[in-house]
Amino acid sequence: MKRKSTHDEDEDALPLTKAALAKLKRVPAVKQLRWQLELTQQAFAERYGIPLGTLRDWEQGRAEPDATARTYLKLIKANPKMVAKIYEAA
Repeated sequence: MKRKSTHDEDEDALPLTKAALAKLKRVPAVKQLRWQLELTQQAFAERYGIPLGTLRDWEQGRAEPDATARTYLKLIKANPKMVAKIYEAA
């Protein structure tokens, strides 16, 4: 027997309209990174030397990381243990 697709099985599983998509909130990349590392805001801020208020502003969309901070966050994402070790040694 041929298996039906999810859309065929669930009438409510329709693609989002542009209006519905616009209402969704995106999770800031820094918050996603922190979640991936399973760290609290406090622990992430301390481990990587980022002021807690700055991290909160980034995560809550009140501010965006500047070019230097974005590069630092990319390094953390690429190798979080190495970056933490270097920061700790500095």
